[in-house]
Parts: sequence; C-alpha cells; structure tokens
Amino acid sequence: MKRSSGVRLCATAAVSALSLALITGCSDSGSKDSGNGKGGAGGEETRQAARTLSAAELTKLIIAKGEVPGFTVGPVEGGVPADDAVTADNAACDPLLDVLTGIAPGSPAAHTSREATQDKKDPTDDATSLDDMADGKFEDALKKSMDLDVTVVTLASYDGDGAAKALQEVSGAVKTCGGGFSGVQDGEKGAFTKVAEEKSSGLGDESFAFTATNDAGKDGALPLHAEVVRHGNTLASYTTINIGAMMSKKAYTVSAPVVKAQEAKLK
Repeated sequence: MKRSSGVRLCATAAVSALSLALITGCSDSGSKDSGNGKGGAGGEETRQAARTLSAAELTKLIIAKGEVPGFTVGPVEGGVPADDAVTADNAACDPLLDVLTGIAPGSPAAHTSREATQDKKDPTDDATSLDDMADGKFEDALKKSMDLDVTVVTLASYDGDGAAKALQEVSGAVKTCGGGFSGVQDGEKGAFTKVAEEKSSGLGDESFAFTATNDAGKDGALPLHAEVVRHGNTLASYTTINIGAMMSKKAYTVSAPVVKAQEAKLK
C-alpha cells in the first residue's frame, strides 16, 4: 500500500545513517569530551581502554548480536558516511554532525560501528491486510510500529590525549552551536534550530549528552539524542532516533539498554 511503503522507506533511509535529510524531508512525507563522569573499574578491558586499540580489538569490544536484550544488533544499515561526506556551515559544529551521523569525532586511530534496533510488533500482525484497517487505526498502528529506538554505536580509539580532546570538542560545539546550525550530508542539506546539553549517564571517565532539534517545520520538534562516553583512550558514541516517538510527539532518549550493554563490555 503506497501510504505504508512511502513512510517506511523514509524511516528506513533516516535511521540507516541518521541522515540530515530526516530533519528537512522525512517528517513531511575507516578513521577520521566537560561532562559528568566517574572512574572506571579495573580489569583487562579497562587496561585495554587506557591504550590505543586496533580496529580488530574494537570489533571484539563493540556490542554484538544477542548482547542487548530486546534489541537486534547488526551492521549499520546503509553504512556510516565517510568523514568528509558530512560538513556543517560552521566548522565548529562539525563534531556534532560527526556524532549524529555515526562518525567518530576528532582524529581516531581506529573505529567501528554497530546498529541496535528495538524489537517491535508489525502493525499488520492483527489485520488481514492494510486495506482492512480504517485510516485512524492504520495511523495509530503505524506510529506504534515505528515507536522503536534505533541506536548507532561507534567505538573509537585514539593516540595520546585524543579521546579527551574529541569529547571536549563535542561539548564545546554544543555551547557554540546552541542556536542551531545547518549542514550537508552527501549533497542532502539539513538544519537544526537548537542544540542543548542533556544529563548524561555519568559512566566512564567522562560522559557528555546532547540533543539536536529542528522545530521550525509544521511538524514541530524533531529531536535526535546523542551521548559520548570516554574510557581512557576509547570513546563510545551513541545516537538514537525514534520515528514513531517523533510522529506522536512522545519524549525519548538515548537507548539505556544499549548504553548499559556496551558500557559493560568496556568496564
């Protein structure tokens, strides 16, 4: 049914790479830190995080299939864009676009990404076909089916104090770009009208969370939520989008189960 495929295609495109295109359009139809924090625990993985890890080591540490209850974990659908494919109109805002699109901020020595999608019931499970559903019921069912968190997790390892500097660049960019900024991803233009710090998880050695929102359109506020957590020389970046929550004007945050599962592997 056309009304279903169009919205689903738009949602899939948006969550695949957390594209800027979502902010302007969808609502209408290898390498490249001040936050709350606490000291990490001991153990082999903590010692690993305190040094520069290889891509192979990061791949072993990032969340994998079956490790996040209630979520399906796999490769980032559509892939993470190249670092030079995403640029902001103000270069000071680039670290925010990096995190929001799954790119490791700063200049990592190695990085890897995964996508965690919340399990949800399909809206057609209780109907013979979409045509059997009244318009109101269809819309409600569609919103419920899309009320799921999709989180891109990126682990990156840095030389020297690169991880701390990268997190500082992100937190500094929130202050500089609080009034909004625009950017381009693979030729697609988009804009955020405001950026604000949020309460972080307080995990790792340092953590910082923020929301980037566009509320200039007829559909009102469209927020993306992100958090960056530092464990020694390793940064874990999380960006969560929930299309159904946006459609229903329902509050959501970075997926706590995803953060919990990933941070457990980094302690």
